[in-house]
Amino acid sequence: MNMRAFLKLTWVEIKLFFREPIGAFFTLAFPLMMLFLFGAIFGNEPSPYFGGYGSVDVSVPAYTAMIISTSGLLTLTIGMATYRENGILRRLRATPLRPQTILLAQVVVIFLMTLLGMALLVLAGKLVYHLRFDGSPLSVAAAFVLSSLSFFALGFVLAGLMPTARTAQVVGMVIFYPMIFLSGATIPLESLPDAVRSFARFLPLTHVVTLLRGLWIGEPWSQHTTEVIVLAALLVVGILVSIKTFRWE
Repeated sequence: MNMRAFLKLTWVEIKLFFREPIGAFFTLAFPLMMLFLFGAIFGNEPSPYFGGYGSVDVSVPAYTAMIISTSGLLTLTIGMATYRENGILRRLRATPLRPQTILLAQVVVIFLMTLLGMALLVLAGKLVYHLRFDGSPLSVAAAFVLSSLSFFALGFVLAGLMPTARTAQVVGMVIFYPMIFLSGATIPLESLPDAVRSFARFLPLTHVVTLLRGLWIGEPWSQHTTEVIVLAALLVVGILVSIKTFRWE
């Protein structure tokens, strides 16, 4: 792989990211708005309702899950479908760049923006609400990577299946909005009715929320075997399906 060309393409994609209002808003701004809104309402005092943690303490990992879903279902899906529809993928493939380099640059940029969104959340939570963290940074980082790659794989599947960028945007949003409200990513699972919580178990984002929240407060990996299996399966299946469905033009 030509590292110089890869870095140049990555930098171009970073600049393009900030010109796309939907992805930039939901990845960087919307989670902060949610944090400050609900933080102002509920504060971050320890509560038995959240197992001795505050509202912000459990919301930051949940909002991180929302950022991951934004990156996979909206930013990546819409971006790749738009590139294909506008002939950008075809033109990039005609350059000396290897196809793997082009796709890797997309993944790296979206991952970095997802990481930036999480970093802003953690920084704001720490500075404003004295965010509490009792987990292992390495464990949370590993869960973050697994969750991100799983949703990126899902994003590639949707981008390959959708005939147009507009369709990709509509389908991505149809999946995204119900999922963030039913999975615990925006409204804590503890606040949802039993019937909704039962249904939420079938949503992949619920497993991201549960895994990140659990590791954030120091729970061991052994308590989250189901979440790891579901997300790993989503990653593997997503890669296999996207290999079959991905189109350059």
